[in-house]
Amino acid sequence: MALDISKLVTDMKDAASTVLMTDVSTFRGFSERQLEAIATQSAFVAAGIASGQITAETRDFFLDGIEDMTLSFAKTLRGLILVTIEKVWNAVVGVIWKAISTATGLALPVPSLG
Repeated sequence: MALDISKLVTDMKDAASTVLMTDVSTFRGFSERQLEAIATQSAFVAAGIASGQITAETRDFFLDGIEDMTLSFAKTLRGLILVTIEKVWNAVVGVIWKAISTATGLALPVPSLG
């Protein structure tokens, strides 16, 4: 039995899209919450600096906190992206191995990145 290349391409796209659509909504929710928290903290710090409640002596402390929040956000987002890439790879390879197994009658073990 020959592989249907058009169907395989469609199935691979569908597998990748399914993972991405799910994970993108996760990213979106996480990103919006985190960015709103960072923006809120920034507004508090700006107001504190403007009012004098945050002095020149304490300003770096509060600004460092915003830097830390931002770095933590970026690192977490990077981790989520890496996990999503792994999920997409696993999904697409799963589709390919299933198609090859079906075409050849062999039960091929599906490789995994994880």
